[in-house]
Amino acid sequence: MRKLINDPAEVVADALRGLAAAHPELRVDADAGIVVRRDAPRPGKVGLVSGGGSGHEPLHVGFVGPGMLDAACPGEVFTSPVPDQITAATTAVDGGAGVLHIVKNYTGDVLNFELAAELAADEDVEVAAVLVDDDVAVHDSTHTAGRRGTGGTVFVEKIAGALAEEGADLAKVAAVGREVNERTRSFGVALSPCTVPTAGRPTFELGPDEMELGIGIHGEPGRERVPAGTATEIVAAALEAIDADMPLRGERLLVLVNGMGGTPLIEQYVAFGAVSAWLADHGAVVARSLVGGYVTSLEMAGVMVSVCRLTPELTRLWDAPVQTPALRWGR
Repeated sequence: MRKLINDPAEVVADALRGLAAAHPELRVDADAGIVVRRDAPRPGKVGLVSGGGSGHEPLHVGFVGPGMLDAACPGEVFTSPVPDQITAATTAVDGGAGVLHIVKNYTGDVLNFELAAELAADEDVEVAAVLVDDDVAVHDSTHTAGRRGTGGTVFVEKIAGALAEEGADLAKVAAVGREVNERTRSFGVALSPCTVPTAGRPTFELGPDEMELGIGIHGEPGRERVPAGTATEIVAAALEAIDADMPLRGERLLVLVNGMGGTPLIEQYVAFGAVSAWLADHGAVVARSLVGGYVTSLEMAGVMVSVCRLTPELTRLWDAPVQTPALRWGR
């Protein structure tokens, strides 16, 4: 195992210290494991908090800032943050209008965010939650009851964050987050495994000529293991699975082609070209797009395709200004 680290047990804390040095616009507490935007809490603004296991960067710490999250709480690699950590992030961003938890559908995340919401309520903080379960690959998986939360998390955080920035109340911000989740589907393909630093060995094994269709972002099994294909074949498998679950014909789409951590950008653009061609052939329009490693799985090679059926209001909120370490436009 060759990784650019010091101590495998200190990877997350060391990374947070590096984040703090690189982004002084954030308040980073490496010991408590929370990242907060510098101006939080903002009186009268709904606070947005998300989090989950580390190893998926820039999710979630890279999306803290104006127009997106108010705080993130990273757990250890591929491990949920603990309730006290989530509660600290929640109270840190409460400006009196309540706090929205954006939670990927993994059993540990769900349980710990629910407990944190109860603890926050004891401190008179109103909390609502949006559960992200956009993955169409499998219904139940290693760490999940129901569908997994994957690439669509970026869409939920950005669009809900934009509405919160405009001063909408907690019920409206939660409602738009749930709408985005309902209109979003994702499907991932792995070309290689990844290695958790403290484990020192790959999370699963793939033969030199194999790929895993429907992989999870922690290396959970997908639908099937098949011979490796071309970018066009991989994209077609992903979009056919999405289209079977949520028909895309006639829709204006927000499309994310997401590298899984070890996929060069040149290959991601090859994949996006194949996505664009497939959607055009099937009567859908790419109205907005994003290409890059936004929800990663350490150094896993592969691709995840996420699509959201846009409305004029969702498009407007996607286009709204955002200023975070990993996503920024406008202003």
